[in-house]
Amino acid sequence: MIHFVSVFLILLVLGGGQQTGGTEPFEMPPTASHPVDFENSVVPIFRDRCYSCHSEIQNMGGLRLDGRDAALRGGQSGAVIIPGDSTNSKLIQMVTGVGKGSVMPLGGERLTVVQIDILRAWIDQGAHWGETAKQESFEAQDRRPSHWSFHPIRRPLLPGVINTAWIRNEIDAFVLARLEADGIEPAPEAGKNSLIRRLSLDIIGLPPTPAEVAAFLVDDRPDAYEHLLERLLHSPHYGEKWGRYWQDLVRYGDSEGYSGDDDVPAMWRYREWVVNALNRDMPFNQFTMEQLAGDLLPNATLEQRTATGFYRCGPVNREA
Repeated sequence: MIHFVSVFLILLVLGGGQQTGGTEPFEMPPTASHPVDFENSVVPIFRDRCYSCHSEIQNMGGLRLDGRDAALRGGQSGAVIIPGDSTNSKLIQMVTGVGKGSVMPLGGERLTVVQIDILRAWIDQGAHWGETAKQESFEAQDRRPSHWSFHPIRRPLLPGVINTAWIRNEIDAFVLARLEADGIEPAPEAGKNSLIRRLSLDIIGLPPTPAEVAAFLVDDRPDAYEHLLERLLHSPHYGEKWGRYWQDLVRYGDSEGYSGDDDVPAMWRYREWVVNALNRDMPFNQFTMEQLAGDLLPNATLEQRTATGFYRCGPVNREA
């Protein structure tokens, strides 16, 4: 009996029956005028707040939002998305609250004003699905969205934000859009003492010296930060820090491992090649090619042959 009542209430909220107070006036945030990028702005809202109840795994009220055809078809109560008309789209009415008991999602916090603004703008602009979105479902065989690396390269539209004064570059727009969608205020700007320490540890893995801190504090040029950044990127320690990540991936070691753990003569030369390649800002395609086939390149240099030390990485067991 309890189970039946629960299901009935869910269907009623989704529009399976007459909504209580559905004709009462309600306050709806104004639609946005900025272009909305579906995959970067709308899909995260669907995935975080809607898919748990409206996807291939669970489709309450017969409604699925994990694919274009299913979403536009709607649920048992009919279409919930009317392209070009967000005000009369049941999806917007359900997340804003038309009358008592019709607020979605069920349980948890309501969508933020920014999230509703994104959904309204997307619908008013035609409710277009992304080019790479699947016809029936975003989810691959493992029920996760296809990996970004398989999507075609394209320039995304900048998301709309409320606090436009905070933005200094295009990347800031994406950061702030996510913060506003989650109802989070940006952290205050760090002071110069904190800034040089964070930047130094991030880029070269070492804290700044007292002299470097003192020099940065008295540098009153408007582009003092950019000069600091360039100096750290040109430091030889840059390649030493970031080369460690690549060496971990390829299982670099100065010895063979296992119980014998004999030294590998001159293996350090490959390590230095990686460090120098990063410090010279070597293009990744060249970085890859020289490690895989440096000895086969026309007029291969000793340095390019050294890059094939890539094949010597990893433990070696000679005990057998």
